[in-house]
Amino acid sequence: MHGKALEGKGENLGFFGQPGKLMKSVYPFRQHGACGAWVSDLLPHLAGCVDDLCFIHSMYAKSNNHTPATFQMNSGFTLNGFPCMGAWLSYGLGTENENLPAFVVLPDPRGLPAGGSINWTSGFLPANHQGVPFRTQSKEPVVDLHTPSSVSPADRTADLQLLDSLNRDFAAAHPGDQAFAARLRSYELAARMQSSIPEATDLDSEPESIRRLYGLDQPANKGFARNCLMARRLLERGVRFVQILNGGAFGSPRINWDGHENLRENHDTQAATMDQPVAALIRDLKQRGLLEDTLFVWSTEFGRSPVTQGIDSPGRDHHPTAFTCFLAGAGVRPGHRYGASDELGYFVGENKVTIPDFHATLLHLLGVDHEKLTFYHNGINRRLTDVHGEVIRGILS
Repeated sequence: MHGKALEGKGENLGFFGQPGKLMKSVYPFRQHGACGAWVSDLLPHLAGCVDDLCFIHSMYAKSNNHTPATFQMNSGFTLNGFPCMGAWLSYGLGTENENLPAFVVLPDPRGLPAGGSINWTSGFLPANHQGVPFRTQSKEPVVDLHTPSSVSPADRTADLQLLDSLNRDFAAAHPGDQAFAARLRSYELAARMQSSIPEATDLDSEPESIRRLYGLDQPANKGFARNCLMARRLLERGVRFVQILNGGAFGSPRINWDGHENLRENHDTQAATMDQPVAALIRDLKQRGLLEDTLFVWSTEFGRSPVTQGIDSPGRDHHPTAFTCFLAGAGVRPGHRYGASDELGYFVGENKVTIPDFHATLLHLLGVDHEKLTFYHNGINRRLTDVHGEVIRGILS
């Protein structure tokens, strides 16, 4: 069908509404591992991990616009202001390390995703459950943790004691002020982070073999390899939820997977930043025994169209009605493929998985019933999955 017009599928679903001709993959696909999963030559490192991965080939999203689609993948809603999954898990499961945040976000050093910090908001949940973004482009991941050299330890201690006294007095006088209580807990955590963050983010203490595994010495990784290694260090220290982002919303040339103009040129560049570090994270978690009780999730807000964007273009437009995500680790079937698209990759062909289904399954794998994890807000018991979502039993081990 390469080079032919798309027929019989109805309205074009691309964001720019410029349907072109059907275009075959620009990369060869080969089967890998004992499971025989098909992976393109674009991702040679991840191809070596397929026997640990569980692919969902039948994902379906509501929006073909980056920002609302990104909101939906993170929070379950295309509108902003709803708590993201990391915040829900912090609220529902708490923390395993009182000296580190329960929810850490590691943005791509090149820029933030579409919608920015709303993607790790706590929404209407208490403020202490929001994600803590690290400054991944800086040697100081969290700003203002270190006391200025001009302030003596005695003065710093006196400052903290006075502040603590004022805060306690205010909290006692306003027992129903949940926002202040959450803010106070955040400040107390920040104080404890002064010692815990430098140790947790000290990648120089890692052996050379691990640094090579992640590709820290390769310029193409542009800091993403450091994020993946930092994620492993945070997870083994009890951080409940770590979100790593690949790509930023703005840049020229593009610094994300939005291959409108030339898909091959775009994907070659982006895969060079992502393939080795993500494969290394999976292997590293496995060799340390952490993958047994850690759920690894690789997701995107939507896929790309099987047709070109425009008649003569080598690029593809947004496509929300059939795309792939994959999981690994605790509770999922390794080396397994679930669902399929139709013959062209335009619509889901079998076992459709909506974002609420996806979220319900992730919560289930983490020991949470998605219908019972609720928060009363504006007269409604809100939840991550709204009033939808079924656990995908077919991917459970």
